[in-house]
Amino acid sequence: MRAFNAELSKLFSLPGIWLALLIGAVAPAVIAALDSTAQKEEIIAGVSTRLSEVGYIGLGLGVQGVIILGVLAVSSEYLAEGNESGGGQQITTSLTVVSSKIHFLLAKAGAVTVISILLSVVAIMTTVSATHLVLGEYTPAFEWPKLLGAVCYWAFTALLAFGITVLTKHGMIPLAVLIINTSFVSFSFLLSKVTKLALYLPDRAGFEMFMFLSNRFLTPFTGGLVMFAWVVVLLIAAAIVFHRRDVAS
Repeated sequence: MRAFNAELSKLFSLPGIWLALLIGAVAPAVIAALDSTAQKEEIIAGVSTRLSEVGYIGLGLGVQGVIILGVLAVSSEYLAEGNESGGGQQITTSLTVVSSKIHFLLAKAGAVTVISILLSVVAIMTTVSATHLVLGEYTPAFEWPKLLGAVCYWAFTALLAFGITVLTKHGMIPLAVLIINTSFVSFSFLLSKVTKLALYLPDRAGFEMFMFLSNRFLTPFTGGLVMFAWVVVLLIAAAIVFHRRDVAS
């Protein structure tokens, strides 16, 4: 518990974390508001073919905040400290305090999970409010099972970003790839045109938990299990690599 509290404290001391929290709270609401505005006339007329996506699309595409969170949690450990600290890396100090690498990694992953869950709850509140603001009485009901699926999607996405950054030791590559994949071009969508196996990739499977997709392939529960399996496998691989690695190299 002491290591977990220390990791929470370290995360909130990072300047970039506040940008991550701001993006996580605002981006989904902005996306949902824009989408609701674009669909408003069709929704009022009762002819919208994307009514089931209203609001949820923001929660699906607005996960950049937790991606930044997961990446920062790890990459900040490898930044060189100031000259007054000898120019070393934070990871050396961290592992001096917490002697077990696995214990350290679990504490950090736990802190990322808790913050991402709390941030997803805030994002849900801002997204629901923004959707109601635009659509008023025409706002479709938000279903609790789907909202729970969105919370899981955010937490799993943060842990995927966390695990990839542990493997790479650098933040730029996972940050760029994951943000592009969730915001601009979905690699799983492109690959699904070639093989149906791409529908088992984590982001696509995770969408099934709360988005009603026209080409639905998995049930919400199965989609959650698939994404969770990806997270477990990636974190196990990250833990093995981190345990064997010379962290100061």
